[in-house]
Amino acid sequence: MLLRLASRNLWRNRRRTLLTLSAMIVSLALLSLSLGVFSGMLVDVLASTTEQYYGHIIVTTDNYLDDRDLYKNFASDPALHRKLAEIEQVRGLSERLRGFGLVSHLESSYPAELLGIYPEQEKTVTKLHRQITAGEYLDADDSGGAVLGSALAKKLGVEPDDELVFVTQAADGSIGNDILTVRGIFRTGHGGHDNSLVLVPISWLQRVMALDDRIHEITLAVDDPLQAESLSAQIAPLLDDRFEATDWGKLLPEMREAIASFDITRFIFVIILYIATGLGILNTIFMSVMERTREFGILMALGLRPHQIKRLVLLESFLLGLIGVAFGLVLGLSLSYYMATVGIDLSAWITPVTYAGGTIQPRLKAIFEQRNFIDPAWLLIVISLLAGYFPARRAAKLQPVEAIREE
Repeated sequence: MLLRLASRNLWRNRRRTLLTLSAMIVSLALLSLSLGVFSGMLVDVLASTTEQYYGHIIVTTDNYLDDRDLYKNFASDPALHRKLAEIEQVRGLSERLRGFGLVSHLESSYPAELLGIYPEQEKTVTKLHRQITAGEYLDADDSGGAVLGSALAKKLGVEPDDELVFVTQAADGSIGNDILTVRGIFRTGHGGHDNSLVLVPISWLQRVMALDDRIHEITLAVDDPLQAESLSAQIAPLLDDRFEATDWGKLLPEMREAIASFDITRFIFVIILYIATGLGILNTIFMSVMERTREFGILMALGLRPHQIKRLVLLESFLLGLIGVAFGLVLGLSLSYYMATVGIDLSAWITPVTYAGGTIQPRLKAIFEQRNFIDPAWLLIVISLLAGYFPARRAAKLQPVEAIREE
């Protein structure tokens, strides 16, 4: 009986109910879409940093990342490589050797960081091979090629097939130097990488630096970058005491802070939107109760108890929330699916923005995640019940005789 009464009462003032439902539907859809877009921006910024250079987790000797000392290297170990590759969440890993020195072309010389890599391994960790703007990426059997950042190439005045001279300190105390041939030029949009980074075959750099079969780090890419911290803690026991596993959050504290600020922004947005929605629901239920004071008095006179009156009003709030959630999810899922698969390209009006060491691309694209719909949905139901509580309590406290006399 209560359910039938609640359903009937909900549509007494059809216009007011429809207005409230519209606000709930739009709020839920907008919130679901916004959470997806926020997540998309976050993933873009994180990917632009970790997938261009850093990776998600780096395995090095103890304290290597403090100063990147030439001598804090270790022997390439197939057993360690295999052990890391077998971890379920790891989708790629790359052994690297790092060198710092001068690159020269004709009369121009500039400081640079040379990153010795296995080209095929590096493709599983970073996306630099997709950001070639001239020439081509390194081949697996390349023995003296180089791919460098666009800003550095411009300063040196080089193009593909030009030659570079690299000079550095070798591990045996000598001066290491050799000639490289420019294979390609990349552009990441990150000033530091475009201005100084040069990718070279690891075997070439090992020879020049007198570090045969030695590496400085093993860089890992994982399925979920936001779980990198917990995964690095799981990896640590698998390593010898001389090694450490460092996640991107420790490498990029400014990025970790940026993610925290994203979470705060999302929380504030949710609060503001749902406070407004809750006030709308409260107004609808409260006005409905005020208009039916005499009816409540008659129901109580006929034997309906105060707690049943209270339950009736709360049931109306719940039904209102349930209908709003049903239609809001349909609209939210449709909009989010479009934004996840197609998105909106803003490159004609907005240029890429560097933020916390990453790059926000001029496009809006959502991440399609269940939590972006489930959390707002149950939250809207809770807010509907909270908004209905105070009118329900008022209705339950009515005195039958006084309520019947109410005009």
